[in-house]
Amino acid sequence: MAVSSGYDGSSGVAAAPFRVLGPLEVSGALGAVSVAPGRQEVVLGALVLELNRVVETTRLVDVIWAHDPPKTARAQVQICISRLRKALSDGGVDATIETRARGYVLRAPEDATDVGNFRRLVTEAHALDREGLKMPAVETLRSAIGLWRGRCLAGVPSEVLAGTAAQWDESRLEAVETCMRLLLELGRHEHLVGELMQLVAGHPLRERLRGHLMVALYRSGRQAEALDTYHQGRALLTEELGLDPGRELRDLAQAILTDDADLALAEPAEPAGPRSLVATPLSEAAQERSADPDPVVTPRQLPADIGDFVADDTIVSAICDAVTEGQGKGPLSVALVLGRPGVGKSTLATHVAHRLAMEYFPDGQLYCDLRGPGGQPVDPAQALGRFLRALGIPGEAIPDSLDECAEMYRSLLAGRRILVLLDDAVSESQVMPLLPGTGSSGVLVTSRSLLTALPGTRRFDVDPLSPEQALQLLGRIMGEQRVESEREAARVLIRLVGGLPLALRIIGARLAARPHWSLTSMWHRLENEHRRLDELAHGELSIRASLSLSYDGLAAADRRLLCLLSLAEGTEIPSWLGAALVDDRTPHPTDLLEPLIDMRLLDITAMDRGGEIRYGLSQIVRTFTHERLAAEIPEAERAGAVRRMVGGWMALAERAHKEIYGGTYTIVSGRGERWHPPEDHVRRCLRDPLGWLESEQTNLLNAVELAARSGLDELCWELATTLVTLFEARGYPDLWERTHRIALAAVQEAGNERGQAAVLGSLGTLHLYRGEHEAAGPYLSAALGIFERVGEARGQALCLRDLARIERHHGDDDRALALYESAERHFVRAQDAIGRAYVLGEMAHITMRRADFTRTRSCLDEALGICRSTGFDRGQALTLRRLGQMLMYQQQYGAAERTLLEVLAMVRARGDLVGEGYVLHDLGRVNAHLRRAEQALQYYSQSARIRERILDHSGAAAVRADIVAILGRPVTSVG
Repeated sequence: MAVSSGYDGSSGVAAAPFRVLGPLEVSGALGAVSVAPGRQEVVLGALVLELNRVVETTRLVDVIWAHDPPKTARAQVQICISRLRKALSDGGVDATIETRARGYVLRAPEDATDVGNFRRLVTEAHALDREGLKMPAVETLRSAIGLWRGRCLAGVPSEVLAGTAAQWDESRLEAVETCMRLLLELGRHEHLVGELMQLVAGHPLRERLRGHLMVALYRSGRQAEALDTYHQGRALLTEELGLDPGRELRDLAQAILTDDADLALAEPAEPAGPRSLVATPLSEAAQERSADPDPVVTPRQLPADIGDFVADDTIVSAICDAVTEGQGKGPLSVALVLGRPGVGKSTLATHVAHRLAMEYFPDGQLYCDLRGPGGQPVDPAQALGRFLRALGIPGEAIPDSLDECAEMYRSLLAGRRILVLLDDAVSESQVMPLLPGTGSSGVLVTSRSLLTALPGTRRFDVDPLSPEQALQLLGRIMGEQRVESEREAARVLIRLVGGLPLALRIIGARLAARPHWSLTSMWHRLENEHRRLDELAHGELSIRASLSLSYDGLAAADRRLLCLLSLAEGTEIPSWLGAALVDDRTPHPTDLLEPLIDMRLLDITAMDRGGEIRYGLSQIVRTFTHERLAAEIPEAERAGAVRRMVGGWMALAERAHKEIYGGTYTIVSGRGERWHPPEDHVRRCLRDPLGWLESEQTNLLNAVELAARSGLDELCWELATTLVTLFEARGYPDLWERTHRIALAAVQEAGNERGQAAVLGSLGTLHLYRGEHEAAGPYLSAALGIFERVGEARGQALCLRDLARIERHHGDDDRALALYESAERHFVRAQDAIGRAYVLGEMAHITMRRADFTRTRSCLDEALGICRSTGFDRGQALTLRRLGQMLMYQQQYGAAERTLLEVLAMVRARGDLVGEGYVLHDLGRVNAHLRRAEQALQYYSQSARIRERILDHSGAAAVRADIVAILGRPVTSVG
């Protein structure tokens, strides 16, 4: 930052050996010392900023490698230290780097760094100001500012150090502002106008500098220019941030407009307080108060409340009650406001604080943003120092130790009604020293973390805005009429950002600044996910920056997991999936996700039927993590995570099939790599295996598509064909076809013959399921040829079984029986008992129609025995249905009805819609034979409705034909 020529020259202070107020420089008795760029610069910069204090090795690792340090990180830090020691020694620098148990310390005289000298000079200047020695204070500040050669640590490549450096850059600006204030109080306003104009141009959003310029212009007889300066600042704040200027700047503009006598230059009895925006003479009452030997200072530090605030009145009232409930009669009340990044925690807390300030906390309000510039946590000692100064304690009287500062702070607040607002707290250790000691005060904390170790705290989770609240906020920012005229587009925008207030405020500010833009045009801009975060930025408001603070606060392993979670495309994420992505075999996978929940980057969405928690990524977080995924996770690692995730879905789907069928029966297995979730989790999930397949349908379909896109052809076809267990039982022929077309393209592209045969055979079965017998033949014949070539017995058996069904449809029972017998032999060879049981049931149907009831009964008894021994409930139902049909053929209608009613109860208990449709049809026929026309029509109607629902058009047509036989007229629809 350029100040004026008066501040750029020599500081009058001897050059320190270590200089960081600009590019890093070191000098010794032998002249300039060369420090290798890169890691050595970073390490030395960190040590200089903590002169004579231990810097832990873990801290040095973090400042060098912000993300994923190498395994050799500590060794590389040691190498850097060794080379720095040699460079300092060779250059004759009066300093040493000492090794400590947990890190290193740069040992040198206190005046060995320019940053230390700057801090000392600024402290001296403030002391001189308090004593009324303004000109010496100005000269001391000039010396301090003159130490700067550019931005702190300019060119040093460290994201972590950049945050600390930004705090020092801010301190420089504060020193310049103080210098300007003192010069105004000394009557130098005419000489300051040009300099202040440069400063305001360089920092247009700093209201204190703008206020100094307005006073300088006004006292120079340029009232109109002073007001124009205010209006320029107001327009800029509105355009950039959608905000009005703060109260102090507004009051100053009003004073200039009305020619307030208090703005005239006068000699104050006491120097202006450090928090005033501009220097103004004190009133007589103020002079009397200043003469009090023990004045009581009333701090008013709250940020400005927002005029267009929108929130749920219920949570506002609840937080107000929580902050004030213990006042004067109990222990300290602490309210903690929690929520995801951008949800409006700070805005809500500030609004509550203003609502309570004068009535409940008239003795003052303290405020501190605990995140600090650059996103680095503010040290509690630094925050206490600010609070103590705001409470009237001179800088030199503030103790050095944290404990003594906290004791002084609690003593000052004892018995006083003061509200403490701690914004964006990072940890409990940061908050604890800042808590008052008595219940007369109240504390309001906002955080992205739960801060569970904070005692006596009531927690409030802030949710995104409801659609109506979001519309209200947009209307207040950009005009209600404009929102109302494009209400549907506004609703789409709200949906795209999940009702997040920060995102809505950015959208509203951008549209307010561009009246010619429509809401629809903004909608189209946000539709592109790759550009969405770029669009959600305006001035200093940015969704990406807000999310980055939470993301950067995670441990490296948690950041990696969050990025990999964005690979899961479903709306809900089961807990095991996080473990699969990072290949962690922990028996408690939920533990891996807890840090992401704590930081509000992952949501808890539901509890599944097994009692397991379900998680979800908001669309905004998913978009953000997709960006980081590509930038931070190597492609090979991403591919491995996808393989394990799909392998996990495959393992669970395969297990569900085994639970239903009693083993890996009637399905061709492949060689895709499985990833097995913890066994306890699997057992809980698959208590109802078919229900689990239904509930995870979306995730399973996404896994098939992801496997195809990722070149995992083996897992793709295996998962697709295994899901037929669900598609067939619950009647999803369209999903059956969709997944198999995807899988077929994948295996054909990969030249995977066995996979092609499995998918083709399953597509043939699908056509039979739909009653499309002619279409099924080519698929089954092609699959059979491949299975014969590769020697896959089970695959051959499945194809022969389905080819037999085609022959039965053509009326060739002899050919069908021969194919069934061949299929049975192959099922025996493949040790597939359930496949064999199914074929026995179909053979029984043929012999039944031939009135060979002895053989029919033999086949059914054997099939039923197999299904009962394996626990295959669906097979038992199929076999008993055949038994009921045989009893019908034998005209034993009463026994047939009893058997079929038993089967109906079985299929309904399992949710087997296909089986239910068939059994209802059989029951209709039984009742028709018994001349119960009304009951028969009821069963037929129910059967037809189910078959229409599962798109079994040929089956529905057969039912209607039976209805016609009773009614004697055509039926086009049922029920």
